[in-house]
Amino acid sequence: MIIVGTILVYFAVLWMVSRLTTRQSNNEAFFRAERKSPWYMVAFGMIGASISGVSFVSVPGMPIHINMYYLQMCLGFILGYFAIAFILLPIYYKLNLTTIYTYLRKRLGIRAYKTGASFFLLSKITRASISFYVVCMLLQQFVFQSLGIPFFFTVVGMVTLIWLYTHRGGVKTLVWTDTFQTLCLFGALTLIIMNVADALGMTLGEAAKAISESTYSQVFLFDDWFSKQNFWKQFLSGIFVVIVMTGLDQDMMQKNLTCKTLREAQKDMCTYGFFFVPANLLFLSLGVLLIMLTQQSELQLPVNTDDLLPMFAATGKLGTTVTILFTIGIVAACFSSADSALTALTTSFCVDIQERPHDEKLRRRAHIGICSIFAAFILLFHSLNSTNIIDAIYTLCSYTYGPLLGLFAFGLLTKRVPKDQLVPYIAIASPVACYLINSLTTHFTGYIFGYELLMLNGLLTFIGLWMVTSTMRLE
Repeated sequence: MIIVGTILVYFAVLWMVSRLTTRQSNNEAFFRAERKSPWYMVAFGMIGASISGVSFVSVPGMPIHINMYYLQMCLGFILGYFAIAFILLPIYYKLNLTTIYTYLRKRLGIRAYKTGASFFLLSKITRASISFYVVCMLLQQFVFQSLGIPFFFTVVGMVTLIWLYTHRGGVKTLVWTDTFQTLCLFGALTLIIMNVADALGMTLGEAAKAISESTYSQVFLFDDWFSKQNFWKQFLSGIFVVIVMTGLDQDMMQKNLTCKTLREAQKDMCTYGFFFVPANLLFLSLGVLLIMLTQQSELQLPVNTDDLLPMFAATGKLGTTVTILFTIGIVAACFSSADSALTALTTSFCVDIQERPHDEKLRRRAHIGICSIFAAFILLFHSLNSTNIIDAIYTLCSYTYGPLLGLFAFGLLTKRVPKDQLVPYIAIASPVACYLINSLTTHFTGYIFGYELLMLNGLLTFIGLWMVTSTMRLE
């Protein structure tokens, strides 16, 4: 019941913040926070929103099989954030966009616009539901299952709690709740690391030295081109993953577009972009310490690497304090990404699909509907399951975000205008062709595509659009 009590107190704080920050509920506040958000608050909150509950659970377990190679991808993230700040943000601010997919309408046409928005809806609902599945799964396994509560009610209950503090203020509320949740996330992570080091009988300095000397702390892999962990595969994929999953993602960009000016939005983007390497280094370092603790306790490492941190933190093996900290951390991480995803999905549906940005009644109904679909996707993913959640997310997004990369790249890098009626077919055909190429390459050569599938998918979309370009050019 400690975990349940912690969650209820945590949500009470979020609900109070939402009431204080939203004195009136309207679409301008819900969609754009009236363009009055302080950039430093957005930057700090975005760190937690971008990391998500997936990182809190999956990243500490990564060193078991792939050491610290994930940091190679994080280094690529930095360049990706700079590309967004100085290439995409100026366009979005110049056009004064509510949703970034409106750019596709102005540049390529109505069907390209609808295709881009539709792929976002599919990609985001998939990605967010997988991420949120983490917290529901853990709560079910360690709390609600023993109380006889079905997983269905766990999911519905958690999604309802999110709706309660987001349905009025939307993104205006999230700028402030994300700040609180990021503070909780890193506070909990730091204190858990201190407790694990203490359980190992080490000071923090001794723990840092032990991590650096561990065989699990290798960061770079240059010599194996067939490995998914090769430096150049990871680094280049990191650049494009950030450009697509942040710069071309309404969820990630919506809060950045609430800053007062372009200059402030760029400062916000560059600031939190730099934090990803040290933030993930903390998660990976915690994982190495937990491996040492497992060996010291003569326990077996979990088959599913996502279970490494919960094996100690959620079961009380490190004490009640760590259990509470773990609960705060995982809830803060998961909900800071889930609440913004639901807000962005509602925004895109109302503005892009329905094209009724001023209809408040539609926005309220759509938000309830999106929350319901979100819960359904979580239940679907639960029935399918996965051995590694973070890998599943990036693999799925390589297929669903690839067409978005191709559409925006075509609009930005060329002056051509494709035949608008053919754009949806190209956007669907590209992921299918990408899957076939991946399967055939693996079968005949043994080469296994990693996250570079995203780049291949975007390239196929780009080529397809080029092939159906009309003779008309954009002036």
